[in-house]
Amino acid sequence: MSDPVESEATAGTAVGLVETAEGSAVPVRVIPRNKWKAGSAQVSRAVLAIIVALIVGGIVILLLGRNPLAFYADIFRAGVLQNGWQDSVTRMAVLLLMGMGYVVAFRGGIWNIGGDGQFLLSAALIAGAGPPLLSALPMGWALIILSLIGIVVGGSWTIVPAYLRASYGLNEIVTSVMMSFIGVYLANILIKGLFRSEETTVPQTDVMPFDKLLPKIPGTIIPVSIFVALAAVLGLHYVMTRTSVGLRLTVMGANARAAMHAGLKVKRLIMGGFFASGAFIGLGAAMEILGVWGYMRADWNPKFGLTLFALVFLARLNALAVIPLTGLFAVLTIGGHTASRNADLPNDFMLLLMGLVLLFMTLAELISIGKSGRRALGQRIVQALRFGREP
Repeated sequence: MSDPVESEATAGTAVGLVETAEGSAVPVRVIPRNKWKAGSAQVSRAVLAIIVALIVGGIVILLLGRNPLAFYADIFRAGVLQNGWQDSVTRMAVLLLMGMGYVVAFRGGIWNIGGDGQFLLSAALIAGAGPPLLSALPMGWALIILSLIGIVVGGSWTIVPAYLRASYGLNEIVTSVMMSFIGVYLANILIKGLFRSEETTVPQTDVMPFDKLLPKIPGTIIPVSIFVALAAVLGLHYVMTRTSVGLRLTVMGANARAAMHAGLKVKRLIMGGFFASGAFIGLGAAMEILGVWGYMRADWNPKFGLTLFALVFLARLNALAVIPLTGLFAVLTIGGHTASRNADLPNDFMLLLMGLVLLFMTLAELISIGKSGRRALGQRIVQALRFGREP
C-alpha cells in the first residue's frame, strides 16, 4: 500500500479514508494543528498587511497633492456609512459566488483562469432570456430557470478545457484563457445582435421589470442574492471539509499523479471539479443580473476574475476565509469610486490601492511560511505551469 497522504481536509481527525475505484480505502493522515492559534496569526498578518498598504497608498496620495486622510474617510463613508454598507453587501454576493468557483477548482489543482468568460456569457444569456421568460412564466419559476441557465452555461463553458486536461494532459491555463476570450466576445455578439433591444440606441438587452427581479431584504436595498451566496459558501465549506468528495479533490490537488496511482477516478474529478467551478461563476452572473442590473450592455466587463484569483489564494483556499476578504474588496470598490471622484483622481487609482493591499498580504503570507514553504510553493507552481503534464 502507498504511503498515507497528508491533508488538512478533515482537520480535527487523525485519519481519513478515500475509497478507490477498486473498492479499497486509501488512508489519509491528517496533520493536527491548533486552528485557533493559526487563525488568529493569519488574521493578524492580514490586518498588518492592510495597514502597511494603506500607509504606502497614503504616501502616494500625498505625493499627488491630495489629502490621504480625506481620501480614506470618503472610502469609509461611501462604502460603509449610511447606505454604503448595503451597496457593499450587494457587491459581495457576486464576489462570493465567483470566489467559490475558484476555491473548488484550485483545491483540486485545477487552474480555471477563464472565469470572466464564463461569467459574461452566462450573464448575456440570462439578460437576453430574462424579459421573455418573466413575461411568460410566474416570477418565481422564471427566476429559478434563469438561475439554472447561469449554472448550466457557466459549467458547460468549462467542458472543453476540462476534457483536454483530463484526456490529454493539456494545460488548462492556456485552454481556459482561450475559452474565456471566446466567451467574452460571444457575449458581446449576442448583445449586439440576437438580444439587442430595439428601444434604445445603446447596444444592450431589454430591461427586465424591476418588480420582477430578486426581492430585496425588507427595509434595505440588498437583494436576497446575498443569502444565496452565503449558503453556497457554507455548503462548499462543508463539502470540502466533511465529505469524501472534498477529500478526493484535495488529494488530487496535492498530487494528481499519486491520486491516479492510488485508484482515484482523476478524470472524473477533473471534469466534475471544472464544471462545479464554472457553475458557481455562472450562478454569480445570475445573481448579479437578476439582483442588481436587470439588463446587460455590450462591452460590460467588471473583471472580477483576476482580483478574486488573488483573494482566494490569500484565503488559503478556505471558503469561509473568503468572506472577509471579499467584504474588504467590496468596500474598496464601492467607496473608492466616490473617493477618487472627490479627490479628482481617475478611478484606476483604486486599482493601485487594491494592488498594494494584495501585494503586502501576499508578502506577509510568503514570510510566514518560511524558506522551506516558499521552496515547496515554487515547485508546485512550476509543476502546475508545466506543459504536457499528465492529468
